Amino acid sequence: MSAVASGPEEIVAPGASLERLATGFEFTEGPIWNREEGHLTFSDMPGDHMRRWTPAGGITTFRKPSNKANGNTYDRRGRMLTCEHATSRVTRTELDGSITVIASHFDGKELNSPNDIVARSDGLIFFTDPTYGRMPYYGVERQPQLAFRGVYCVNEDGTGLRCLAADFAQPNGLCFSLDERHLFVNDTERGHIRRFDVGSDGSLSGGAVWTDVVGDGQGAPDGMKIDSAGNLYCCGPGGVHVFAADTRPLGVIRTPEVVANFTWGDDDLSSLFLTASTSLYRMKVRIPGRTMA
Repeated sequence: MSAVASGPEEIVAPGASLERLATGFEFTEGPIWNREEGHLTFSDMPGDHMRRWTPAGGITTFRKPSNKANGNTYDRRGRMLTCEHATSRVTRTELDGSITVIASHFDGKELNSPNDIVARSDGLIFFTDPTYGRMPYYGVERQPQLAFRGVYCVNEDGTGLRCLAADFAQPNGLCFSLDERHLFVNDTERGHIRRFDVGSDGSLSGGAVWTDVVGDGQGAPDGMKIDSAGNLYCCGPGGVHVFAADTRPLGVIRTPEVVANFTWGDDDLSSLFLTASTSLYRMKVRIPGRTMA
């Protein structure tokens, strides 16, 4: 299925199509593109299933069960980092396919349910920890052990886990500015994006609200990334909201289903892949994205 895509002209070329690549999933999330190998991996939390899409082969199973995996990214060595709802862990898939636990507990208590994740160019890993994975359908229902919902960083070898901010209602999507001097984190429950200054040691300061994510349609702040020109994309009501670096709203890429996350892919990184509820979509954009690894 293809339809004419609507959105800001700076981002979406007139006449660009929104192509549905696959459907029939329960709730898709966490898409990551492997530029070297030419494939997209994404999660289906309620289905407890991670899948992989290639242009030639379509959809195949990558991992099932997946511990109800949610957000994914690649580290600087090309290894997959994954947030697991069912186990409250952050794990790394090694190049040989084995799995290493990177984070699971803070101050002797289980993490809530790591949700989304990014890796800085020096290897330091940052992730959000709301409670969605302790709710029915999206995870395994159980009471939190921690009294807060925080943003964390951890060394790439799994040492030095630190809570950087704990004043969120439900922290969710996060991304760095192009120069990595700022970390953007959105709060799904409060409907806004905050911007922090990032120290060389990973510490955060500031954290004022950068912008609200409001509009018509279903959806709330969720997956979030920055393109190669410094524009910030954030899932929200009606689709993917796009903001210039100065917070100026550029418009909304409208989607037929609630979209939870997205990434750029294909050889030129000019295709936007969207994980939207039951389906995986793709559309061409004017400004390329960036590689994760």
